[in-house]
Amino acid sequence: MSDLDTTVSALKDLVLRFSQERDWEQFHHPKDLGIALVCEVGEVVEHFRYRTNEDVQKVLENPDARRELAHELADCFWLLLRLADVCKVDLADSLREKVELAAIKYPVDQCYGRPDKYTSYRPTPLSQTPVPRPGAPGENSGVS
Repeated sequence: MSDLDTTVSALKDLVLRFSQERDWEQFHHPKDLGIALVCEVGEVVEHFRYRTNEDVQKVLENPDARRELAHELADCFWLLLRLADVCKVDLADSLREKVELAAIKYPVDQCYGRPDKYTSYRPTPLSQTPVPRPGAPGENSGVS
């Protein structure tokens, strides 16, 4: 099994079968899976905490350290797959849609090489501009 020849659906089925064989579906509610995912992400970042980028690269040259990180990432992916399955979310379609939306928020000509949030180089869209309330203090309420 590898990234090149495995579908998201096959991976969802793999972790679902594992859970069913152990009668663990009874514990797999969105809240619980979400909390477990956050915990596992914490275990991923433990590999990087208090290290420079150069230190991290050196650590990852060690096959045992890379394998430990791979297992933590797999734990996160496992929980993400279960959460998506329980919530009936199509991850591939959701990712495609999110990339399309990100392309709108982060056009290449405005954000190339920039790490800042899109709000720092784009004006606030009209849909997010506060709408004045009639009769609010300091505004013309139309009442004389």
